Amino acid sequence: MKLTDNTILITGGASGIGRGLAEAFHQRGNKVIIAGRRKALLDEVVAANPGMEAIELDISNLANIEAVAQVLIARYPSLNVLINNAGIMPFDNVSGHVDDMVSRSIIDTNLLGPIRLTPALIEHLKHQPRATIIHNTSILAYLPLAVSAVYSASKAALHSYAMSQRFMLQDTNVKVQEIAPPWVDTDLIGKSGDPRAMPLDAFITETMTLLASDEEELIVEAVRPVRANPGPNEHAMFNAFNADLIANPPGQA
Repeated sequence: MKLTDNTILITGGASGIGRGLAEAFHQRGNKVIIAGRRKALLDEVVAANPGMEAIELDISNLANIEAVAQVLIARYPSLNVLINNAGIMPFDNVSGHVDDMVSRSIIDTNLLGPIRLTPALIEHLKHQPRATIIHNTSILAYLPLAVSAVYSASKAALHSYAMSQRFMLQDTNVKVQEIAPPWVDTDLIGKSGDPRAMPLDAFITETMTLLASDEEELIVEAVRPVRANPGPNEHAMFNAFNADLIANPPGQA
């Protein structure tokens, strides 16, 4: 995608990867609108980045999505980039009871959120000279984290959705890209400084370089072997990865 002269909506843009991307695009002169549920955090980011704007959005609520989409289209007629970044990552234990309300919240936010928001904006995007949809999935879409099974499954499903959407939009001006982050040191699961986590600034720098390409999937160098792992012999890496994370939880490596 072109990294300048865009009007960009970033969900979950008040913290973590979302804020990092928002500020990187803002610094390049793009019009950036961050969306999220926490008004205080949205206001904080906007205050730190004059010219950036914010809109409150509950990505788990269909009625709110549809209402906010109409406001966005009216307020920002040049909107041409949608970054579906909002996500939550509660842990679970699928060897026993899994809280249904928590699971539904994960699916509503991580999967149904993009599935609902994208169609609410797609016809508007099709009328732009150039447009891009970016889905933020996770490397856990390819290498599940067993203690966050529902989250991992939601990201695998979003990856599948992105592939289908890309195919269906191939003859339009709307391009679909996917970011699949590794473990990045953000507050998604509690920022800890764990040496196994990629620093946020390093992730954003590498990802912005990748976004400038026309690649469909944007995978930072450190985890490309993980992306290449799925297949008949994928279980060895999966088992070793999960055994290590259970033996050495985040912040204890």
